[in-house]
Amino acid sequence: MQNKIRITDSRTIGANEPVFIIAEVGQNHNGDMDIARQLVDAAVDAGADAVKFVKRTIEDVLTREALARPYIGPQSFGDTYGEHRRKLEFSREQHQELADYCHEKGIIYFGTPTDIKAANMFHDIGVPLYKIASRDLINVPLIEHVAQLGSPVLLSTGMSSMQDIEQAVKLISAHTDQLVVLHCTSEYPCDYEHVNLNMIKTLQNRFDIPIGFSGHTIGIVMPVVAAAMGAVVIEKHITIARHMKGTDHAGSLEPYGFKKMVRDIRNLEKAMGDGVKQVYEAELAVKHKLGKSLVAATALEAGTVINKEMLLVKGPGTGISPMDTYEVIGKKLRVAKNEDDILDWGDFE
Repeated sequence: MQNKIRITDSRTIGANEPVFIIAEVGQNHNGDMDIARQLVDAAVDAGADAVKFVKRTIEDVLTREALARPYIGPQSFGDTYGEHRRKLEFSREQHQELADYCHEKGIIYFGTPTDIKAANMFHDIGVPLYKIASRDLINVPLIEHVAQLGSPVLLSTGMSSMQDIEQAVKLISAHTDQLVVLHCTSEYPCDYEHVNLNMIKTLQNRFDIPIGFSGHTIGIVMPVVAAAMGAVVIEKHITIARHMKGTDHAGSLEPYGFKKMVRDIRNLEKAMGDGVKQVYEAELAVKHKLGKSLVAATALEAGTVINKEMLLVKGPGTGISPMDTYEVIGKKLRVAKNEDDILDWGDFE
């Protein structure tokens, strides 16, 4: 397995790379191309790396019975579930238009195919990676087909057991080593008690592949914490407004919130550091002001041999560190010192 996966000439996913941040549009465009373009613009403004859309071939993913089932409610876009799904679906031409728009705006466009025809559409458009949604982690024909298309695969793991995940990883790995597994809980919005961020560590320990996080909680905290735990991909739904009609809006971030999430992840990356303790140059002025030095407890003549009773610890921290107390004891003064004078190494023979 690869620990790093190249997405484009300038973008790689993996350890010690910037977190790959995906603005998940899904169906939050509500079937409206103007809204879809607004969401692309919001993702660009926020600094996301990619925008992800979904493509369904409706008759290939639902039975006739499911298509005809009444679907009445506040989130419905049609009298039947089939009508609802068709209202939210973009055509191939519309997806191509969105891909071109993303290219123009300088952000990666890619998609989640829910069936083989949809996967082939994304392949023809030329996406640099694919996402397998949680609902299709057990869809053997689809995941094997996508794994053979030649681009990296993101595998979401909501609604799945560990055994399901292991089997899916094995199936995909037979065809490609360009795989990222995303920890996910398929609840919209997701209760904090069901986020289970420690699964990121579990997946890291189980698989020698990059691990990411697809989150559906309200707010910006969980994606940032996931990044701190080593998630190399963060996927989060984006919406124009959380009150909009549709099942995914409530667990999404509005443009300003998404921008704050990206900001906090990028600040986190800076803050993680290299794990090597050092005194930064920016700390020196504070160290001098607030630090401590060895000072003369009383007036001392030149030639005095220092003992512990002759020393006190006071600020500022511009002299000999109190940590060097036992290096100073036994040394002979070269110059006289007044009471409360700060001691310096140049004061000794």
